[in-house]
Amino acid sequence: MENREGVLGVLGGMGPQATNTFYQRIIARTQAESDQEHLRVLIWGDAKIPDRTVGILSGREEPVYQHLLADAKLLEQAGCTHIAITCNTAHYFADRIQAELGVPIIHMPRETVKAILASGKKTVGILATDGTIRTGIYQKELERAGLTAVTPKGEIQRIVMSIIYDEIKRGKPGSPEKFEKIDAFLQEAGCDCAILGCTELSVYRVDNGLPPYYIDAMEVLAEQAILRCGKELRRE
Repeated sequence: MENREGVLGVLGGMGPQATNTFYQRIIARTQAESDQEHLRVLIWGDAKIPDRTVGILSGREEPVYQHLLADAKLLEQAGCTHIAITCNTAHYFADRIQAELGVPIIHMPRETVKAILASGKKTVGILATDGTIRTGIYQKELERAGLTAVTPKGEIQRIVMSIIYDEIKRGKPGSPEKFEKIDAFLQEAGCDCAILGCTELSVYRVDNGLPPYYIDAMEVLAEQAILRCGKELRRE
């Protein structure tokens, strides 16, 4: 059995707290009764990766891509059998990186949309960085699945970015008062559910608590990583 178990490589540091939260989800969701029953995980928390949103929106994509590719290859060369990238915006480069690797990247946006499709939801809000929104990472996946995507505009998107960059990335817990405005927008727009499409928002969820209406892409990624590396999900 041990030979069939995979080794998970985590390409993290985007940001550091989000990477920490992801590994905690791996531990919490793995069915294990001892150290030895947990996954073997190699975490490369590379906090020096250039900001993904800035790189994409400024047209300086190549340095970001090259940095991500080098990190992914490092994990592959270290013996990892599967790679999880703990940044939604970085998945803009995922298919290009995948083409250069011999091991699979677990594609967080695609797996999240699959989970939403299976749940029967139809109209989906997307809470994410400007980079993720403007490049249509989630919109494209939702459209392929026949689902309707709803994205914040104007002030609401600025609030999303403020929670991500001004609060969570600075080590703050995030403002429930700000999030109430986001929630009101989603309800008024008629969304059946909303994707937490930034791993900083996954951290916000842990710190502040959110109802199941909010689909945590990081949670989906953690579950898929456990299953693909040959382990079972903890029975809840």
